[in-house]
Amino acid sequence: MSTIRELIQKGKSLLKDLPHPSLEAKLLLLKCLSITEEKLLTSLDQSVPREREKCFNQLISKRLAGIPLPYLTGVKEFWSIPFRVSPGVLIPRPETELLVEKVLEHSAGEDEIIVDVGTGCGNIAVSLASELPRRRIYATDISQKALRLAKWNVSNQKISSITFASGRMYSPLDKLRLEEKCDFIVSNPPYVSEGEWRKLSREIRDYEPKDALVAGETGLEIIRPLIQGAPDYLKPGGFLLVELGDRQRDEVQSIFSSSTAWQEVKFHKDLAGADRVASARKS
Repeated sequence: MSTIRELIQKGKSLLKDLPHPSLEAKLLLLKCLSITEEKLLTSLDQSVPREREKCFNQLISKRLAGIPLPYLTGVKEFWSIPFRVSPGVLIPRPETELLVEKVLEHSAGEDEIIVDVGTGCGNIAVSLASELPRRRIYATDISQKALRLAKWNVSNQKISSITFASGRMYSPLDKLRLEEKCDFIVSNPPYVSEGEWRKLSREIRDYEPKDALVAGETGLEIIRPLIQGAPDYLKPGGFLLVELGDRQRDEVQSIFSSSTAWQEVKFHKDLAGADRVASARKS
């Protein structure tokens, strides 16, 4: 039987072409052993049962085939919160935390209503609820699989302030009678174009859900109706915050400018310097 130390070294060697081979090997082994990182680091010379070693070898093989690490471990951290993730639901990205930051900057009262359109695994809604426990939060998605996963994450974090609704775009808000009642609408919508999709890594194209990433030929097919429809649901002075692609600033600015409903249109850069979030206040 191999020791924990030997398996980590083996995994590191096999995953050497990935950006963080040692970390990934450790995380995959933790998944198979079902122990804490602290326990692993204090047991490096302990032998690993053969069935657990077999599990590790299988996960390494799947990772080498291109399956994203979070789909193998079943967990992705966002806003320092561990979220359960699974194939068929988009993996949260760190740049999306900028949406959470901007809501927190503008939030001003405990009676606020926040809507997360296209919640996915619930990472934005749960993160906001953890920071703003007295707000009423509504999270929507067209995917039943995503909603089931989001509900699990909400339950796991013992949060009771989030209401879920199924449907496309703003249709759930009609059923909830939220016309002109929302203080914030926040969304990380699909914004990748078909052309950009074809250039993405195999890890994304082969395993993450295309409909959660690709909007259409231009990449603006979801962002445009999001912006155009939001004034019907926001209070006067309410905010829309939308994640966008690296080179979509000018087009998104044009969409906002085509309506008199908006003021204070701003673009916020992520840590890589890209315009990642657009925010605007309803007039």
